[in-house]
Amino acid sequence: MGLWINLLVVLQVLLGIAIIGLVLLQHGKGADMGSGFGGGSSGSLFGASGSANFLSRMTGALATIFFVSSLGLGYLVTHRPKDTGGVMGEVKSAPAPAPSPAVQAPKQAPAAPAAPQDSNAKKVPN
Repeated sequence: MGLWINLLVVLQVLLGIAIIGLVLLQHGKGADMGSGFGGGSSGSLFGASGSANFLSRMTGALATIFFVSSLGLGYLVTHRPKDTGGVMGEVKSAPAPAPSPAVQAPKQAPAAPAAPQDSNAKKVPN
């Protein structure tokens, strides 16, 4: 699939350059007017141009091919199969391990100190 996309991109660039060249080579309608207003050929500026010559036909044909290849390139790019990313693209990543209980819960506070002994109680000698 990648080969077709590359070929269409190269075709697009070549067609674009060819269309630009053909348009620049063509004789514009306004060039027939001459240097003065009201010249003999000025009526053709707004009238029908008659039959098309070779350059205008070739420009139309190249423009049609350019638009069709643009549609094809757009279709190929949007419907491209997913790249696997090489050999490692097939490896599924393992889920992250659950945190251990020691890390998850904070340490419990030390036990409360023993209750003080009653001072009135009898002390037993050793």
